[in-house]
Amino acid sequence: MMEWMNLANRVIQEEELSDVEALSILTCSDDDILLLMHAAFHIRKHYFGRKVKLNMIINAKSGLCPENCGYCSQSRVSEAPIESYKMLTKEKLIEGAKRAHDLNIGTYCIVASGRGPSNKEVDQVVDAVLDIKKTYGLKICACLGILNPNQAKRLKDAGVDRYNHNLNTSKSNHDNITTSHSYDDRVTTVELAKDAGLSPCSGVIVGMKETKQDVIDIARSLKALDADSIPVNFLHAIDGTPLEGTNELSPLYCLKVLALFRFINPTKEIRISGGREVNLRSLQPLGLFAANSIFVGNYLTTSGQEELEDYKMLHDLGFEIETVEEMKNSLSMINR
Repeated sequence: MMEWMNLANRVIQEEELSDVEALSILTCSDDDILLLMHAAFHIRKHYFGRKVKLNMIINAKSGLCPENCGYCSQSRVSEAPIESYKMLTKEKLIEGAKRAHDLNIGTYCIVASGRGPSNKEVDQVVDAVLDIKKTYGLKICACLGILNPNQAKRLKDAGVDRYNHNLNTSKSNHDNITTSHSYDDRVTTVELAKDAGLSPCSGVIVGMKETKQDVIDIARSLKALDADSIPVNFLHAIDGTPLEGTNELSPLYCLKVLALFRFINPTKEIRISGGREVNLRSLQPLGLFAANSIFVGNYLTTSGQEELEDYKMLHDLGFEIETVEEMKNSLSMINR
């Protein structure tokens, strides 16, 4: 049996896991899951204490996407009956920010479908962000697709703190999920955001028929990319998408995935993201012994857990919500 605490202490001493050790986490006996999560929490607590970062999404533009991502209800190959609309007005984006502020959310995430934003759409986001920062002081993450350098600079100058562009899966599995853009396109966008001074956010979707080695590879790729925040999504297979009916995940395996990401990316924000409710189910609280961040509220085209239930869960676990001011301080440390 792998001695998980010894491995955790080695990680804290900045040793890297071998592929054999990484695989042993994903294949950990279900009987030992509490021992594994205790070791993951040892790492999490060393770097983040008992703090939890809260994030909220606004679906700023829905559907109308020319890409062919197999997991996405908004793509051109999806037949899912979703609402489609162009970029929300400035007033709507600010309204969403007020809701995030009132719920003590640290990071407000403006997400838009599409391959990448038009300059007019960037104008709309910039205009809203200037007012949001002035009125509410929220940390803002934008997720608008593939950017050009000028667009990235404009977002940064407006006050956007972070840019999200997920790698989603390993390089070897990428073409099984989408062919309308490359894996390297995604890496390039994250690097471009970093060059503009935006904090990089990039993550994964687990459960898309990948191998365990694919999961290890993407965790290592995100470490190499030096993403400050890593959203770990678990596939919520939506009817009408190419991945409809895919159901490869169990709650215990999801916990092992979260532990793996903590062991490989010990100093980074690991966020339990889309699909946590339908995949972790009653084991959601255990996930926070590895992760230190969650989304509150709904996702893009799927519903999340009721906000009150999330707050109850955090309270019952004895975790503390990181305040907006604390998030600003942690971000300033990252940017130094």
